[in-house]
Amino acid sequence: MVVLNKIYTKTGDAGETALGNGSRVAKHDMRVTAYGTSDELNCFVGVARLEATGNVDAALSRIQNDLFDLGADLCRPDMEKDADAEYPPLRMADTQVARLESEIDAMNGALEPLRSFILPGGSALSAHLHVCRTVARRAERLAVELAAMETVNAAAVKYLNRLSDWFFVAARIANNGGKDDVLWIPGANRD
Repeated sequence: MVVLNKIYTKTGDAGETALGNGSRVAKHDMRVTAYGTSDELNCFVGVARLEATGNVDAALSRIQNDLFDLGADLCRPDMEKDADAEYPPLRMADTQVARLESEIDAMNGALEPLRSFILPGGSALSAHLHVCRTVARRAERLAVELAAMETVNAAAVKYLNRLSDWFFVAARIANNGGKDDVLWIPGANRD
């Protein structure tokens, strides 16, 4: 039995990489940048999980899996050809967006309304979740930019938009239910 466990392929040495449909593009292609950023976000979620426990850790685990689904979706161009594919391409689903919305609503229901902008920080977990929030926003901007050039699954863009909201609310939960949020004081250091 032959076991293939080759880590390096050398196929990208000339600055190109393969997309999910087998086509080759430059490594700086917008599609590669978009799904590469979702992979980067997944790494930051993994770091946040080092501080997470219980329901938050379980939710972050689900999000990590979703982010792999997102990468699989974004790396596969030509959605209009999905029906002709050898196997059904994995696409983000509206149910994944709805799950995030439900979780956001549940977390937000336990928080006092915001009366000020908050600064990233407080607890270690909150700080990590704020990093995830900003990387999710960047991933969303890149997916939107890609969608201006090519067809992109609308559920993928919606997912990224809701995900950054999820991270914001979860960061507040991680700050003792918002009680330890660090509030922005406009102009505090101008004198």
